Amino acid sequence: MKLKDQNTDFETRSLDTICINESQLQHKWYHNLKYLVIGILFGIVFIKAEIISWYRIQEMFRFQSFHMYGVIGSAIFVGIISVFLIKKFNIKTIYGERIEFHNKTFNKGQIYGGLIFGLGWAVTGACPGPLFAQIGTGASIMIVTLFFAIVGTWVYGNFRDKLPH
Repeated sequence: MKLKDQNTDFETRSLDTICINESQLQHKWYHNLKYLVIGILFGIVFIKAEIISWYRIQEMFRFQSFHMYGVIGSAIFVGIISVFLIKKFNIKTIYGERIEFHNKTFNKGQIYGGLIFGLGWAVTGACPGPLFAQIGTGASIMIVTLFFAIVGTWVYGNFRDKLPH
């Protein structure tokens, strides 16, 4: 059985090579509106919690405030508990699909990538999540950061196979 891979426009794969986590469900376009609503609510939370504040991000990188470390630490804690509960109770998606976690192998590229990401975050005061909320609050200069985030993603996608493992 052949299925069109939803993440690429240029190849098909057999059913047994598709990652279990990739949904094969097809929905009408308006089913995606729920993600827009959740994204807007998430942005409002980011704004109210001050985690899109360039000054808060700079405080974090200068070790002047615990605020951002508390937010990040809370997110890690919630993530750990969530993954534990999903595994323990075999929780499925809202559409009844099985959630499967795959083992990851460590490589030195993760260190380089993390350093580049952290440097970009420190210099611009934005990471991908808050970036959209910052633009939404009128910080139009963040469009430059968004543009280069997209360029960086494109460059990585094109050179990923040539990078050290």
